[in-house]
Amino acid sequence: MERLEYILSYISAAPRPNEDPEKDPENAANTSNPKSWSIPRKLYLTFVAILMVTNATFASSAPTGVIQGISDELHVSVEAAGLVTTLFLLGYCAGPLFWAPLSEFYGFTLYVALNFLCAFTPNFGGLLAGRFLTGTAASAILSNGPGLISDIWGPVGRGNSMAIFMVATFCGPALGPVVAGFLQVTKSWRWCFYVLLWLGGLTEVFVLTIPETLPQAILAKENVPEKQSLSSIFKTTLTRPWIILFDPISFLVAIYYCVVYTLLYMLFSIYPIVFQQKRGWNAGVGELPLIGTVVGACLGGIILLYIGSREQKAINEGYVRTPEDRLPPAMAGGVLFAVTMFWFAWTAEFNSIHWIVPTLAGTFLSTAILLIFSGFINYLIDSYLMFAASAVAANTVIRSACAAASPLFTQYMFDALGVGGGGSLIGGVGVLLAPIPFIFYRYGAAIRRRSRFAPTES
Repeated sequence: MERLEYILSYISAAPRPNEDPEKDPENAANTSNPKSWSIPRKLYLTFVAILMVTNATFASSAPTGVIQGISDELHVSVEAAGLVTTLFLLGYCAGPLFWAPLSEFYGFTLYVALNFLCAFTPNFGGLLAGRFLTGTAASAILSNGPGLISDIWGPVGRGNSMAIFMVATFCGPALGPVVAGFLQVTKSWRWCFYVLLWLGGLTEVFVLTIPETLPQAILAKENVPEKQSLSSIFKTTLTRPWIILFDPISFLVAIYYCVVYTLLYMLFSIYPIVFQQKRGWNAGVGELPLIGTVVGACLGGIILLYIGSREQKAINEGYVRTPEDRLPPAMAGGVLFAVTMFWFAWTAEFNSIHWIVPTLAGTFLSTAILLIFSGFINYLIDSYLMFAASAVAANTVIRSACAAASPLFTQYMFDALGVGGGGSLIGGVGVLLAPIPFIFYRYGAAIRRRSRFAPTES
């Protein structure tokens, strides 16, 4: 298999030294260092990573658009049918601990294979088992994708690539219910999984071309040292994420992530409440306002790319960047998150307000969430460097566990509190969390100096 990956990768994007050695003379001739690979090759690998994460996130939310169809055909309640999302996200919790020491290649291949179980299962139990297993396999992309980008790009390129990567993590789950909603109206719920199979099969062709990108692993292959046992690898990857999780930076980021990620998946239940139950739209049209969240994510991506261009200009002029320079997007996003949540809640509460107003609020809410996620994930990567994959894995597990519960309580919460009250509760929590990136910006360097997992200079 390694030989196949090498051949396909070489054909698609041959590993060449950096084409401009004057900009990086130390690594220019070092093909063992992925950061010295050619720009076209790094762009290609980034594209594949983005394509994989789009598959994983699209699959996570798509069945929310066909819940009624699943309920009717498999003879279960609507609440029970909501478990197809919950179990997928619980798979996200289990997956990073097992797939992180292996690769996104094996995880994604198994994800595609297991989608056949979801598409052709004759009963509800088989669907639930398939969803948990596909979520477990797909989680490899969420935990290893940022690591791949970190391996091949320098600080500025990493920020720009992560901006696009994060846009994909938001566009996927937002588009899933929209596509599935129209499939339920025109076809059946199984077509949702047929689409996942087609998309996954196409992506698998590109996944075959992914080479090893971890510098230590590349050098290990070239020098042929004594190989580390699989048991020792798993021992490290099963314990290190939890140790890093309680590092102050990782812990507070995890709390923030839990709130905003849970809200992201709550939106797939909140939007049907607002536009289908309250306004009487059908399953297809009622999901269309979610496109506003896609627009908001793209807007956030544009903002991040603009910030990246300014960073590059500053670096060219001699500015020495620190991890805390990654935080301004999260600072702005935290404030915007609280404002837009209250805006959405109280404009969606009343049908007399035009539907475009809460849709616009949702658009900028998506922008806020993207800025928070991107700012913090880049801060984690820059702070923990070679331990970044473990830090990201720990955060993925915690936030996915919280989001997994969202389909089970969202309807009850908004029935009890109303859209205005429920949204205000989330907005209030956002106000309490907003100071976190400001605290890191001021005291982050001192916190990192006390951490044995943050080998960065202040």
